[in-house]
Amino acid sequence: MNTVKVRNVEIGAGIPKVCVPIVGSTREEILSAARTIASMGTDVVEWRADWYQDVFDFQEVEKTAKMLREALGETPILFTFRTAKEGGEKAIDTEVYVALNQWIAKTGLVDLVDIEAFTGDEAVKKVIDTAHACSVKVVVSNHDFDKTPSKEELVSRLRKMQNLGADIPKIAVMPQNKKDVLTLLAATEEMATEYADRPIITMSMAG
Repeated sequence: MNTVKVRNVEIGAGIPKVCVPIVGSTREEILSAARTIASMGTDVVEWRADWYQDVFDFQEVEKTAKMLREALGETPILFTFRTAKEGGEKAIDTEVYVALNQWIAKTGLVDLVDIEAFTGDEAVKKVIDTAHACSVKVVVSNHDFDKTPSKEELVSRLRKMQNLGADIPKIAVMPQNKKDVLTLLAATEEMATEYADRPIITMSMAG
């Protein structure tokens, strides 16, 4: 199993890591949340940039990222624009989505970016290639808010993410019953035991 090292945090080794999201809509809200988190201490901070009102102005995104980096010190930052189709706050064209993730990776101000697996293989690979060239790790994710797919489908999606070059494949699904939670656990065990050579993240969401 290859672990993923971001700053002083090694994902995939030791106890599970704690990731805290920031969902402010203004720079002031984002930085205020960052200062609170910094005082508490956490393993990773996820900046949910789809909540940020100026997210489509890349220069403003970079300014905020720089201040966020200063506020958080050595705490790793995961940059995530969760699209509306996967439960996020805003819709975004694929070209802009790819460009935004490439831009933030190139700034060197974040440690990881999140790219949704079903954006399209070419788009996903573009982001991964750029991020890796900038020594930024990539979480390739998928969120299903309607159901929990079959164990075979879950494993298939996680393997696809790994094959695309994800440093951390991530899948989150909605359970309709207790059996669905067991299905996700079984898929996670199969992926981890038989296929994964890197950390994976799976979660069953609350209804």
